[in-house]
Amino acid sequence: MKLASQSQLSSWLPSIHPQVWIFAIGRFLSEVGTGCTLFYAPIFFVNQVGLSATSVGVALGSASISGVLGRIVGGSLADSEHWGRRRTLLLATAISAIASLVLATTNNFTILVIGSLISGLGIGFYWPAAEAVVADASQIDNRRETFAIARLADNLGLAIGIMMAGFLISIIGSYRWLFVIDAISFLVFFGVVYVGIIETEQQQIEESEKTELFASWMAVLSDRRFLVYIAVNIFFTIYISQIHSTLPLFFKNFVIKSTTEGFAQTTISVLFAWHLVFAIICQLPVTSILKRCSHTLALTVSAIFWAIGFGLIWVSGTAPSHNLVWAILALGVFAVAIVSYTPSAASLVTELAPENQRGVYFSINALCWAVGSFIGHPLGGWALDQPQIITNSYWLCFILSIAIAVAILQYLNRILAE
Repeated sequence: MKLASQSQLSSWLPSIHPQVWIFAIGRFLSEVGTGCTLFYAPIFFVNQVGLSATSVGVALGSASISGVLGRIVGGSLADSEHWGRRRTLLLATAISAIASLVLATTNNFTILVIGSLISGLGIGFYWPAAEAVVADASQIDNRRETFAIARLADNLGLAIGIMMAGFLISIIGSYRWLFVIDAISFLVFFGVVYVGIIETEQQQIEESEKTELFASWMAVLSDRRFLVYIAVNIFFTIYISQIHSTLPLFFKNFVIKSTTEGFAQTTISVLFAWHLVFAIICQLPVTSILKRCSHTLALTVSAIFWAIGFGLIWVSGTAPSHNLVWAILALGVFAVAIVSYTPSAASLVTELAPENQRGVYFSINALCWAVGSFIGHPLGGWALDQPQIITNSYWLCFILSIAIAVAILQYLNRILAE
């Protein structure tokens, strides 16, 4: 029995590089702070600061502008033998801590935009280096599981952060302290990276094997397979942006109920905690199941779950009763959609990228998130400022867009086979 249990454990947790576990611990601690603000920030800026949903969407979307610069520079720095992954991560966490402190002082649109721009820069520096660290420490036979472990740490931290935030708001009644906690979590992450992360062996490649910066970017932009993937990846990042910014406000202010205009704050906290806990539960099993599939098929499965989830959100906003049940089902489906998407997407980028250009490839991959936020946040804010019928129809439009995403995935599958 003991040997069977050990065999089963090894099948769920294949041999993972120790650096990945250390990095996952840092990500977990950082995401606890992020979870305190991620879903509550739009509610705070609209309902307490007094900004409109559209202006909040525009301000949060402005992070994508600086995020583009951060991702471009961050990807190049991560590949640089003179800078590398580790220093880029340290810079990213320091900038993100400053951004959280600025957002804690927000009392008007201008400060919100400034804080968002700084935050976008920090996020831009972070993602190419973070993904490259995990990619460098992975092997082809456990690559999806390695990325799944990193995402598992993210989701676990977010879930704890959301529950902590709901508890703190009920006690102190102030959202601003949540941003201070977020800043502290970034400083803790800085310490973990400084002490526990060493520069990967990829950075020890001889100068003669290095690709010049301009030539590296041109090579990526001429990779037809990667560009097709980028086109479809933007769809997924727009969908994810709706969970972070549009859904919390939709649940708070627009879900039809007989007594109030939306769900209570504690209910929203429990909803998103459920979403992340279910993602944690599903992460490794779903990754194990989809490992037998091609990357494009796994992404197609994710797209189908996104369509089902958006349909359930539409029902939650229009049904005369049991709105909470439909919302719970929707966020559960979204959890499966996300855990189907993230490991396969990151693994596909790793396989497409030459080892000495992973930072640049992941930089462009991370730009999809900037584009998704730039489109998704203002679009969602605009939809929430419209009459109820338009707000509800907004979710149905996403279902139609998924047909386009699936068509692109089929084309990508064909050229990958070639």
